Amino acid sequence: MRYTMPLLAGTLLLSGCGRSGSDGAAGAIEIDGSSTVYPISQAVAEEFTLARGNGVRVTVGVSGTGGGFQRFCAGETEISNASRAMKDDERALCEQAGVHPLEIQIAIDGLAVVVNPANTAVQCLTVEELRRIWEPGSTVSRWSDVRDGLPAQPLRLYGPGTNSGTFDYFTEAVVGEEDASRSDYSASEDDNVLVQGVGGDANALGYFGYAYYSANRDRLRAIGIDGGSGCVEPTQETVMSGQYAPLSRPLFIYVNRAELQRPEVAAFVRFYLETAPALVAEVGYVPLPPEAYEASLSGLPAPAPAPAPDPEPDV
Repeated sequence: MRYTMPLLAGTLLLSGCGRSGSDGAAGAIEIDGSSTVYPISQAVAEEFTLARGNGVRVTVGVSGTGGGFQRFCAGETEISNASRAMKDDERALCEQAGVHPLEIQIAIDGLAVVVNPANTAVQCLTVEELRRIWEPGSTVSRWSDVRDGLPAQPLRLYGPGTNSGTFDYFTEAVVGEEDASRSDYSASEDDNVLVQGVGGDANALGYFGYAYYSANRDRLRAIGIDGGSGCVEPTQETVMSGQYAPLSRPLFIYVNRAELQRPEVAAFVRFYLETAPALVAEVGYVPLPPEAYEASLSGLPAPAPAPAPDPEPDV
């Protein structure tokens, strides 16, 4: 099955056929957070329901990495999708609320910097040029402000909102300080909105997770990034090798450790790690080496024993 990005990422509700599976799992699991990780968790949730048919409802939402952590630390979700590592203050907030997060890396992603296909003048940008475009107080307003020889056309910017882990990662990698960015751009926590914006604007420049570019190659064109060793375009190979620098990054899920005592949550997380190598690649990201998934599996709590059958009544 080939997974593609939904036109409008939102909440996916998956329910089984109302019976318990062989592992005794039944109930509901709520996931929220990063729109970048959303397609992976969506695919896993769908396959989990199809494979188990065990009456477990899995809800996958999109509120950005930061928004997802707020809900997770409040105990509103069992699993949080994240396109960056949890910050110290977020971890402290969780701990204060009695939520103890288990961090699991599930993939590698590259941030694609994209333009409209009608823009044939821009093939590559240096990290320094990106910094001058996106830094706070930037006066870059036309393509010709970026570099001599580019057209004197308006430069309209599209990027993730401030609750997005993609925003955090990009600003630190490119501007040099997390959360430092100009504010006069079209922002959204939903990468599909950014795809639509760049795809409909001949003078646009945007950035978001590689998988969203990969699923929309007919509407977008990724440009190369020169991190100091020449122009490199984002591909699964350049992201995995680290050649696509500095815009390669890890992707995570965070699991509430207490929720792993619930059979349905433990079963889902195990299924996630078992199917991730295939599904991560299927939705356009870069899988980890097999031993990384195996190590995460071995670090999970042992499955809870099945409940003992009721004793036979005395005759």
